[in-house]
Amino acid sequence: MTDHTIAGKTVLIAGGAKNLGGLLARDLAAHGAKAIAIHYNSAATAAAAEATVAAVKAGGAEAVAFQADLTHARGVEQLFADAIAAFGRPDIAVNTVGKVLKKPILDISEAEYDEMSAVNAKSAFFFLKEAGKAVNDNGKIVTLVTSLLGAFTPFYASYAGTKAPVEHFTRAAAKEFGARGISVTAIGPGPMDTPFFYGEESPEAQAYHKSAGALSAFSKTGLTDIEDIVPYIRFLVSEGWWMTGQTILVNGGYTTK
Repeated sequence: MTDHTIAGKTVLIAGGAKNLGGLLARDLAAHGAKAIAIHYNSAATAAAAEATVAAVKAGGAEAVAFQADLTHARGVEQLFADAIAAFGRPDIAVNTVGKVLKKPILDISEAEYDEMSAVNAKSAFFFLKEAGKAVNDNGKIVTLVTSLLGAFTPFYASYAGTKAPVEHFTRAAAKEFGARGISVTAIGPGPMDTPFFYGEESPEAQAYHKSAGALSAFSKTGLTDIEDIVPYIRFLVSEGWWMTGQTILVNGGYTTK
């Protein structure tokens, strides 16, 4: 019988230095992961990445941090090569990388669009490509998208619009990798209580988002907390492997498709 536990598994987390990725690294270590490769983007997050490495090691797993710019295919290739050199082929690959921009379509420059597309769509595509080559048979791949994929709203065209292709990337990858027992899923959190949210939203918008979910009154912030998302990822990379090719919105009733 195929082993779908986390214990003894090797993990790669893109965007694993802090926030959701950092908490996920700590959580999977606590649930028995053998080794975790933690990706970070730039020098600005190097200290956070090393703090997560230390926490993972304290939790009983091996860990190394790797810097890479995932907006270029060569950066994604190098990340997987470095992780494999350190720990062997991963059993679990999770991509939490993303960039938010809240802005009217009429005000979005070509440079802004290109950056959003590179961070949210291009990096996700090449992460799936390299994961498909590198992940062991019966492995698990998860990508973070956004619950705005189920919303009818202004100002997020470049954010939700560049996350939307990941839905089809996920479906296609699930079909293509399924013969090797690999599950491929996407999770779309609601507005999360992280610095990315507060940097884009006005006080009035923050108040709206904190009250919009059906379960908002029962959240410590009114928003989706990173602690709300980690158990779903943990489930999908273990016992929840039978779900594949799906985009799952996890948002406390903020929106649905």
